[in-house]
Amino acid sequence: MPTFTRSSPVEAAALAECAARLDPSRLARGVALAPYTTFRIGGPADLFYRAHDADDLARAVLAARATGVPVFVLGLGANILVGDRGFRGLVVKNEARGVTWHDDGHVRAESGAVVADLIREAVGRGWSGLEHYVGIPSTVGGAVWQNLHFLSPAPARERTMLIEEIVEAVELLTAEDERRTVDRTYMQFGYDFSVLHVRPDIALAVTFRLAPGDPAILHRILQENLAWRGGKHPWLEYHPSIGSIFKKIEGVGAGRLIDQVGLKGHRLGGAQISHIHANIFVNLGGATAADVLALIRLAQEKVLAETGYRIETEIGLVGDFAGALPAD
Repeated sequence: MPTFTRSSPVEAAALAECAARLDPSRLARGVALAPYTTFRIGGPADLFYRAHDADDLARAVLAARATGVPVFVLGLGANILVGDRGFRGLVVKNEARGVTWHDDGHVRAESGAVVADLIREAVGRGWSGLEHYVGIPSTVGGAVWQNLHFLSPAPARERTMLIEEIVEAVELLTAEDERRTVDRTYMQFGYDFSVLHVRPDIALAVTFRLAPGDPAILHRILQENLAWRGGKHPWLEYHPSIGSIFKKIEGVGAGRLIDQVGLKGHRLGGAQISHIHANIFVNLGGATAADVLALIRLAQEKVLAETGYRIETEIGLVGDFAGALPAD
């Protein structure tokens, strides 16, 4: 797994000290995380805090760091699988959604702002750059963490559009507990990658640089991309999922390999490899993280045995997976 936020039991005294530093009106204990993920899977968090702006988000993370409590910042809960035992520590639900629009095409959005909302506003204002990512569930923080991407507009779709192309600056709480604004070079963007994968920096806000766009063209791109995704991806409202499970294999495709070995539609417990796209697993109801991990292992083993390809996961594992993962 490229990202794994492991959590283990935390001393009660540390949790109590961390909780004492947070606003009690937005703090809860033992909150199930499943409803806050697009997979609808995940056990309870010891502490669950709703951060209402970038400053509050920074304070919450600093409170956890100061008390030695593991912390995870949760956006829309896409691209992650939360353990059935939940998260031992503090989960900060990022609801920092302030947005400032400028007449020159720059827009500063706090990291909890929802990309879909930004797209709607940008297109309405006649600004281009965000429309390519319509239909992808993500906050702004998640977008820079993963370097959000999609194929370029139809009909050519000849290249991948990366959100880094419109990122001008990112405001961070660094691993050293400093507030710092960095440029895209610092972010080390790559495919499905940013420096946030390897440094525990926290994105607080992002400034995007947009360009004037023809509203008719922008709306056409929205419609085409939504139609394309709708035909290839299961609908989250009916079949919860977290997007692609395995990394892209250039020229081959992990989904094609899984389909080739006869696993499309295969089910273990409440988890199923989608009939629509074999690189997407869905929750048919009551799926557990253990079900998903077992299905991942099955796909990896069968693809390797029958095709020789090793398919690697691109999702993040978050929380307590005691007993569900191979020993280190």
